[in-house]
Amino acid sequence: MKHWQIDQLAWDRFDPSKVDPELVPAIKAASVVERNAVDYARYLNNVFSDDPDFRLAADLWAEEEVQHGDALGRWAMLADPHWDYDAAFQRYRDSYRIPLEVNQSVRGSRTGELIARCMVEIGTSSFYSALADATEEPVLKALCKQIAADEFRHFKLFYDHMQRYLGRENIGVFKRLRIALGRVTESEDDELASAYHTTNEPPGLPYDHTRCITAYMARAMRNYQPHHLRRVTGMVFKTVGLKPHTKMQDVVFWLASKLFFSRQRRFARMAGIDRNGACQPQATR
Repeated sequence: MKHWQIDQLAWDRFDPSKVDPELVPAIKAASVVERNAVDYARYLNNVFSDDPDFRLAADLWAEEEVQHGDALGRWAMLADPHWDYDAAFQRYRDSYRIPLEVNQSVRGSRTGELIARCMVEIGTSSFYSALADATEEPVLKALCKQIAADEFRHFKLFYDHMQRYLGRENIGVFKRLRIALGRVTESEDDELASAYHTTNEPPGLPYDHTRCITAYMARAMRNYQPHHLRRVTGMVFKTVGLKPHTKMQDVVFWLASKLFFSRQRRFARMAGIDRNGACQPQATR
């Protein structure tokens, strides 16, 4: 069963004066990605076709993810009354699909698939935690805290199943690390860029990956603070089989922070957003 229901949120507390207009496009994009979890559940059911326990878990996971999308979409329509969540989702579905007719993981093993799912949950739990800390709008803050809690539970779900499969497939730390890092690099693929395009740009504007991923990342990454990244590195260490809360994690955290905040500033410059989130005029080229 779901841990909460959309109507339980205090929607009447929505405060338009506290909406950050630069967060709204990222929320719109996130809403359709979350709602698209039904396809991922179908993919996972194919990969784990003979594992009824995991298939049930994947279906319940997808149900909660869809609720995340619907709740985010409802909030975005309050923030932008001219926006149509259902129409935007259909447009997204028409432009982006994952391969569904498979019977093996694209990661090469079931353990690899579960490592990738852990990495996704690490990313989403940190994103919504950062967003909850950044926003002053009370409904969005409450919603993001609720979603972040779900995503931390989802991480544990996939992690526990990963541990079960590790006993069979015996994948070492270095291979696990390679799979995890490979999934990180995919965060800038067409999934999020297409989501930004179909939820924020007019239908007549041709899709451009660089423009769209820059616009999304500039708005998503600006909410992170160092303590969010420290938690991320600890969860990654746990996923790949390294001991967290060690000197090694401290070093990795320092390096990752340097890289992350450098990219954060780069995307902000490319998108013309200053450190406070305000759009800046672009130079004529």
